[in-house]
Amino acid sequence: MLESYETYADYNDVMSMLEEMVSEVTKEVLGTAEVEFGGNAINFKPPWQRLELRQAIIKYCGLDFEKFPDTDSLRTEMLRLGMEVDPQKDRGRLIDELISTFVEPNLMQPTFLLDYPVEMSPLAKAKPDNERLVERFEAFAGGMEIANAFTELNDPIEQRERFLRQQKQRQPEGEPVESVDEDFLLALEYGMPPTGGLGVGIDRLVMLLTNQQSIREVILFPQLREKP
Repeated sequence: MLESYETYADYNDVMSMLEEMVSEVTKEVLGTAEVEFGGNAINFKPPWQRLELRQAIIKYCGLDFEKFPDTDSLRTEMLRLGMEVDPQKDRGRLIDELISTFVEPNLMQPTFLLDYPVEMSPLAKAKPDNERLVERFEAFAGGMEIANAFTELNDPIEQRERFLRQQKQRQPEGEPVESVDEDFLLALEYGMPPTGGLGVGIDRLVMLLTNQQSIREVILFPQLREKP
């Protein structure tokens, strides 16, 4: 995993940086911004496609998660669509399942999915026009996620409220409840500038550049199976 943080930047700045970086790396390694992966030609030349997460899920499975604002109603709708649903998953994890099942396999060309529900990203800054969504993106290519980023939440009061809300949501579901990270909150109280954070899956990016279908082929020391 490659991580970076850029001060006085938001997720839009990080998007621009990521698509330019991947394009330049691809051209430096292969001499072109286009790669062959699993029989598909993938072009990393900017600008990459940008899709709002809500619209992407509607496009590929017909479900609008904004119409189902709580876990129970979303779970009921997914069951109605014939999906197998884990009763222990909260709303954020159910939406993540919709992404991996219906959206991700269709994103062969480089694509940014934008604006995630706050339940899925408790450390990301809310959008100014919709507090139920946060300024987060995931980048996809070759039908898999290659990067994740968001505008960092730097408000200690809001961050504490989210931590406590997350604890409250997980208690009835019987999940382990982590204590509030007081050291992190104290650091935010001292002050954090506006920041855009990024994580890139280097192994998956190498898979795309080398046309390898298994991540084991690009890891230096893959985990070996025990002999029977």
